[in-house]
Amino acid sequence: MLKQYTALSVVAPNAGRIVQGQKTLQVRSWHPEALPLKDVVIVENQNFLLQDGDEETGLAVALVDIEAVHAWRVDEVEAACASYWAEGYFAWMIANVRPFDQPIQVMAKRKLYLLELGIE
Repeated sequence: MLKQYTALSVVAPNAGRIVQGQKTLQVRSWHPEALPLKDVVIVENQNFLLQDGDEETGLAVALVDIEAVHAWRVDEVEAACASYWAEGYFAWMIANVRPFDQPIQVMAKRKLYLLELGIE
């Protein structure tokens, strides 16, 4: 049975780092309207989606929860698997990572978006 999920696209190789537990923060220039976000599908794609309407084929790799968001701090570069720190960004705290047995081909889109998947 198909169920609707909120999805978040993450550029490779960072979705894999989330699945492996290496990346515990996702850094964005914006934050969600409401928290926590439960059962968010992480979709790995290959390119930054820079403009509204941009999309490409990606792979859904895991369900996660976004427990909280705060201003990204300079001491959080490693947790974000980032190569540098910049002011004015938000750190999304990733928790309860549940990898899929097999990746599922889906569309990757900007911001938070809805996906219908037949997963349990």
